[in-house]
Amino acid sequence: MSIRRQAVHVPSAEAYHRATVAAGFVRGLLSGARSNGLALDPLLAVAGLGKEYLEDDRRTPIAAYATLYNEVVRALQDEGFGLFPAPLRPGSFEFLCRGVVGAASLGEALERASRFLALVLPDLEIRVATEGSVARIEIAERRRLRPRAADPRRVFAFEWLLRLLHGLASWLAGRGLTLDSVAFPYPSPPHVAEYARVYTERSTFDAPSLVAALDARLLDLPVLRGEQDMEVFLEGAPGKIAMLYRRDREVARAVREALARGLDSAPGLDAVAHSLHLSPRSLHRRLAEEGTSFRAIKDALRRDEALRRLEKTRDGIADIAAALGYSEPSAFFRAFVAWTGLSPSAWRKRATPSS
Repeated sequence: MSIRRQAVHVPSAEAYHRATVAAGFVRGLLSGARSNGLALDPLLAVAGLGKEYLEDDRRTPIAAYATLYNEVVRALQDEGFGLFPAPLRPGSFEFLCRGVVGAASLGEALERASRFLALVLPDLEIRVATEGSVARIEIAERRRLRPRAADPRRVFAFEWLLRLLHGLASWLAGRGLTLDSVAFPYPSPPHVAEYARVYTERSTFDAPSLVAALDARLLDLPVLRGEQDMEVFLEGAPGKIAMLYRRDREVARAVREALARGLDSAPGLDAVAHSLHLSPRSLHRRLAEEGTSFRAIKDALRRDEALRRLEKTRDGIADIAAALGYSEPSAFFRAFVAWTGLSPSAWRKRATPSS
């Protein structure tokens, strides 16, 4: 199977490895270690960095940032980076992942995550609620983390926990989840320009608590990851979470766009790699570096398009299956049940009860 080559920009391997993190996030990551009296030079050195990377005009390669993340955790024996009154013991992230991976839906996974985090981070409360078409993830202080709203330790605590929840949720769903808006409970930080890359372009500040809004339908997405996926995911964790599901994941986006153009012909990895001027091995590696895979992207695209057609059109099930590249409606039926737990007709009836 082949698809037409497109003039799609895909960054070179060298360009991808220049993906960087603003100095504000690096200073935040080190803020708890600094306040606990740890020397910063040895921590930075493990990641191949010097103190100049703390200056506003310097940017840290994202892989080095993930290494620094893990080194701070190791040095403090605290997956909360010394930001909270009690340490978050090493292994907490692993148990969080193991606790949510068996959930039936993303909403259930986030509820499980909020209950687990209430045990290990008692100073914060995480609530997940829906109102109409909008879901909100709220992170609120039970007790004030720091007296000064703009204290770098307090700012990074919120930045990190939202990044953790968003990255984990995206991994569980097998796709990047768009945050429609986020209200942050502190003044606009010096590195605010990075928020569009990491969180959303619609960020506001000085809110009473952190509130991230997203499409409520996303909470109905099934959890696609299993135990085997988790074992791979935990390699390089917890720092690996810093590298996943940024809004600027260019290779994953290019693959999704290439698949969308030829979805009815069911292009394979070789054909998509050829259209993007990459070898199949390079494409596989680059997607792994961005925290996803060709199959995960293709499944997510098919699932999203199937849900859209079932909800928005009157197309027959066989027509939808053909449009998504399935040779037989029965194969589409089995895939859809695996995604949602419902048959296509049952999903359509639930999504459009008046039809």
